[in-house]
Amino acid sequence: MDSARIQDLKRRVARDPASIAFAQLAEEHRRAGDFEEAVRVSRRGLTLHPEYTSARVTLGRALLALEQYDDAQVELEAVQRVAPDNLSAIRALAELQQRRAAAAAPLAMPAAPAFEPSTAPAEARRERFDRALASLAALALDIPAPTVVSGPPAPEAMSGGTALTALEAWLDAILADRVRRRGAPVL
Repeated sequence: MDSARIQDLKRRVARDPASIAFAQLAEEHRRAGDFEEAVRVSRRGLTLHPEYTSARVTLGRALLALEQYDDAQVELEAVQRVAPDNLSAIRALAELQQRRAAAAAPLAMPAAPAFEPSTAPAEARRERFDRALASLAALALDIPAPTVVSGPPAPEAMSGGTALTALEAWLDAILADRVRRRGAPVL
């Protein structure tokens, strides 16, 4: 924990209680593992700045760490309503869904398969990617998939590792799609 940074931010917030420095202070507490303090600082600051989405994401992530899933979902969905492209909120909501699924059936979740580089032709890899996207959309994250695919596998057949891999691939596809729509080359 960088107590000097936290102390500096505490002084800034004490000097100006209406300052948006509360968000940085809350995030520093969250990173340091002091989740209760992160929640307290975030909630106090959000009473003055309810539209500050990054502070609301910090609050949601701290609540998630404290396993207060319903409260975390409320905060993260509030961010998603006003900033649907906020990747931190999207990732936190995905983690929330994964934790809830794991808590609901901790013994039923199979181990993630070992990673094996694909030697399949590009068309087969794309088909597998499309199935992963469809499966992720079926996990009820309420995030529209960037492509239309057919024949998704059942979400209950996916392991936690597979779901996370599909989420990462999906986020990459969203980013590539945004870049393409803006006319810039995809790196």
